[in-house]
Amino acid sequence: MFEKNLVINNREIEHHGIFRVDDIFNAINQALKERGYQKREKKSEEQVFPEGRYIYLELRPYKEINDYITAMIKIRITLQNVTETAVKKNDLRQRFETGDVHIAFDAWSLTNFGIRWTMRPVIYFIRGVIHKYIYKYPLEIKRTQEVAADTAYIYAEVKRLMRSYEAKPAVSMKEEEVRKKVEEEIQKGSI
Repeated sequence: MFEKNLVINNREIEHHGIFRVDDIFNAINQALKERGYQKREKKSEEQVFPEGRYIYLELRPYKEINDYITAMIKIRITLQNVTETAVKKNDLRQRFETGDVHIAFDAWSLTNFGIRWTMRPVIYFIRGVIHKYIYKYPLEIKRTQEVAADTAYIYAEVKRLMRSYEAKPAVSMKEEEVRKKVEEEIQKGSI
């Protein structure tokens, strides 16, 4: 039986305007590869409407840290009213898609200490109560921080890509700034 610990809840990116679908997917895949995650696609659907295409993709990449702890990131990508367009950028006509982009990130730390044959139900229960209310084990805290940092990195890469499509120059967020914001959100959620 897995214990699921929600580390980051519904961290969102929204973008309206031009973009490239392939660039979004490549940025996410590259960031996942850099952080050592195995890609897993949970759900994928595409529909065509008169006003444009609707694309929904749900990814659940995971990284097995050890026999008992797994890090999982849930990425929900929704693209609405997607139409192709040609835009003049840097004195060249380039093909882009236009529409609304919504990307949401959730990060989970999954522990499975129940597979240990030495752990009896009473000990498993007592261990869970101690971990929840009295003392958090350093190994699990470190792994929770690791999945939060990985999610912050992927979020920053996608956010940087979305800002590159904007007409005005934007200041990119550094990974340290994103980590601080994520840690602040974690602290707010645990109090």
